[in-house]
Amino acid sequence: MPSSSSPPQDPETIDELSEAYDRLRDEIGKVIVGQEDIIEMVVVCLMARGHTLLIGVPGLAKTLLVRTLAGVLDLEFSRIQFTPDLMPSDITGTEIIQETREGNRHFEFAAGPIFANIILADEINRTPPKTQAALLEAMQEQHVTAAGETHTLDHPFFVLATQNPIEQEGTYPLPEAQLDRFMLNLWLDYPSFDEEAEVVRSTTAGPLADVTPVMSVEELQTYQDFVQQIPVADNVIEHAVQLVTRTRPESDSAPDFIDNYLSYGAGPRASQYLVLGAKTLAALNGRMTPVEDDIRRMAVPVLRHRIVPSFNAEADDVSSVDLIERLLANK
Repeated sequence: MPSSSSPPQDPETIDELSEAYDRLRDEIGKVIVGQEDIIEMVVVCLMARGHTLLIGVPGLAKTLLVRTLAGVLDLEFSRIQFTPDLMPSDITGTEIIQETREGNRHFEFAAGPIFANIILADEINRTPPKTQAALLEAMQEQHVTAAGETHTLDHPFFVLATQNPIEQEGTYPLPEAQLDRFMLNLWLDYPSFDEEAEVVRSTTAGPLADVTPVMSVEELQTYQDFVQQIPVADNVIEHAVQLVTRTRPESDSAPDFIDNYLSYGAGPRASQYLVLGAKTLAALNGRMTPVEDDIRRMAVPVLRHRIVPSFNAEADDVSSVDLIERLLANK
């Protein structure tokens, strides 16, 4: 059961958050056809103050989804197209020389595109590691340092980075340690036949529908704070930790197939994000506290990029998702 030191639950705020989420989905649905699970997980990540890595082939409306989310939340949106020649200062900003009317010169910081509320880091694996690191450091530290001065990033601050899974030539895959900075790893699938027909119908008959902001910045930050305070039963926390522990080949609780198919398991950050994601998922659905099923629902997007399949897994065509699903089935 929740600890007696946990902050009191607020049914009224839970109801307000759930109703706000319903309005959010309805408004996004005016522009985005289908993709309900992806939208839900992106909102979970935003509410939990995490960041998302979204993987999908071109043309699946990744940019439109993020731009629409910014619109319904009335947040400043910035899109950064990652290219091989992109420099760290192109993202974070740089010091430039300014001249006054009196002829005096001084340095002034020109903020880069990272100074926004919602950032779309498009094709992050197309830029060299030095530039990737500049973005990831800013995500982690929530500030940028230039010429010895620290510039705090705007809040709320949410990064959604995309990767194209079908073009690997000339790319710079993110190292596992960098991938761990992302709370969730989401794979965007092709739409169904009916969904694609509706996409074609709605996008070839005139301009897209306008969206109306349904949540203020202040409300969003209030809900983000509230989600952090939701109490969690000990058995739910233990379920998350046990699941993560079983991904580690050296663990006594790891099944034989983990020993055979994984080189490295997930670290403690995975347990934290499982619980935080489960709390957020419960709150969005109007529930006072998460249950074990919420942990299991978060398992694939939280763990997929945190476990490293071995050569045996590649040889047998066993993916990280296959292994997570086998873990969930093998209680």
